[in-house]
Amino acid sequence: MKRYDRLRQIRRLDPEKDSLTIYRLSSTYEFPWDYMRALELALYRTYAVPSIGGLLARTAELTDRTQRRYDDTTLLLDAIVEHGFDADEGRSAIRRINQMHRSYAISNDDMRYVLCTFVVTPRRWIDAYGWRRLSSHEVIASVVHYRTLGQRMGIKEIPRSYEEFAACLDSYEEAHFGWDEGGRKVSDATLALMGTWFPRPLEPATRTAILALLDDSLLRAFRYDPPSDLTRALVRRAVRLRGRAVRLLPPRTTPSHARQNWRIKSYPNGYRLDALGTFPVSGARGCPVLATDPSRAPSAE
Repeated sequence: MKRYDRLRQIRRLDPEKDSLTIYRLSSTYEFPWDYMRALELALYRTYAVPSIGGLLARTAELTDRTQRRYDDTTLLLDAIVEHGFDADEGRSAIRRINQMHRSYAISNDDMRYVLCTFVVTPRRWIDAYGWRRLSSHEVIASVVHYRTLGQRMGIKEIPRSYEEFAACLDSYEEAHFGWDEGGRKVSDATLALMGTWFPRPLEPATRTAILALLDDSLLRAFRYDPPSDLTRALVRRAVRLRGRAVRLLPPRTTPSHARQNWRIKSYPNGYRLDALGTFPVSGARGCPVLATDPSRAPSAE
């Protein structure tokens, strides 16, 4: 197989009817590293919304148990990609996501915004740093994939096109990004977790590199001192060079799934999808995305 053969395969498929196949090919063969980084950034963006970041801090799940919550979220979302929406594993993952969210008052607007980050952030990341830009087939397939996920989660008024997803995300962030002490704590905990993925002497440099990849709106919301223009330019150029290097490599011949990722550390002896995530009781901590409108909580799958 040559470097662009899989893209040709993707273009022969129907982006609506074959959306899951295309999304699998794109996220697990063509851009597994980029999708992982982009989806991490997608969730991270939500902490800059005080209604989300502040409540997340009060649950303590993403400050006291950061690694486990990272692992659970990644494994549940990826199980749907690997197995499909209607397979037992996919249905189990969606059911577990809905059980967690149904236990808390979550506004439809907040849920829809988080869904938008899953669609928009990967495209923007890959177009900036990937070994090639996403094709129109891949963009449409991503939209269909996350529309389907949103429908299974009971989210209302889901955007229909990539342009609508992007407009929804941008307008939401413009209206809601802002300082919150709890959101900053969750952000700091997440940056600390990412630092543990590298040798200890590199942890300070890792934090600086991550901050250099953030846009100004995020830096302002968390009140981080922005890295110098030189640092930003060097870090972003390094990530772009990585993409160019990947372009010269032979294509992957096996898929890359989250369960194979060495950054997933909480389950060395295996796991069950129906046991992942939080199991809150009344007054307990737990939901990974919180809001304040009980009338808009998602339905069970």
